[in-house]
Amino acid sequence: MSDGTNRMNSAQAQAFLDAPRHAIAAVLRPDGTPQLSPIWFLYEDKRLYFSIGLDSAKYRQLSRDPRITLCIDAGHPDARAVSISGSVEFMTDESPERADLEWRILRRYHESDEDAHRWEASVAAEGPSALVVVSPERIIGWDYN
Repeated sequence: MSDGTNRMNSAQAQAFLDAPRHAIAAVLRPDGTPQLSPIWFLYEDKRLYFSIGLDSAKYRQLSRDPRITLCIDAGHPDARAVSISGSVEFMTDESPERADLEWRILRRYHESDEDAHRWEASVAAEGPSALVVVSPERIIGWDYN
């Protein structure tokens, strides 16, 4: 840490988010209690992207209340994490941009194109989806290593 604290600077947070880690997404149920879900994501150009099914509880919650917080943890024994809070928009069109973003999310979590295509086919069988675009309002990173 360049400032003598445990906080990551923006370059350190970006490098941390470049790795294929799991994020835990927190959205709000109608009664105000949090719903937590693990997700795969892509962070680039100051936006975070992930896919969800249109019939999922997460989609219903975010359609009603677009606020979201995500925690991306490095996992033991690495004591780093980044928290992102913001609001979401959905991409539901069949644009080449959406297809490219979804493919890059899948590919970063699989060892090969073949594995990613196999996963893509299994998810497609679950029904229509949306690409979630998170616009961060606050990003905080910690490094306790």
